[in-house]
Amino acid sequence: MKMDEIDKRIIQILKWNGRATYGEIGKAVGLSEGAVRKRIKDLVNSGVIKRFTVKLSLSEEAEAIALVSVKPTIPTSEISAKLLKVPDVDTVHEVTGEYDIAAIISAMGIAEVNECIEKIRKIDGIIKTNTMIILRSW
Repeated sequence: MKMDEIDKRIIQILKWNGRATYGEIGKAVGLSEGAVRKRIKDLVNSGVIKRFTVKLSLSEEAEAIALVSVKPTIPTSEISAKLLKVPDVDTVHEVTGEYDIAAIISAMGIAEVNECIEKIRKIDGIIKTNTMIILRSW
């Protein structure tokens, strides 16, 4: 799908406020509510918007980055797909460097982050992990 500037503005609004109404977005971008609804539907159907999510306040949430090394004989994409199915894994990035994957974990607390990491380590094909707890985000 080829996005125009209005699509990009709609996405930016949704990134900052996923609860913005179609009407509010329409006012911000100069379109009717129906036109915004159609554009968002098209963005979802085309795969530009993959999912909608909830971001908790930092006082309620614990976040971490789990760096993952994959066995050379197993495709990284297979492990990425498995990681996306682990509860509390928010995003998976295939990266370069010492590690093959960076998994972003968002959980209700440190105990849940720990549980998530244990589940990640049990995935066949993962040979090493390194986890960093996120202390503050800007």
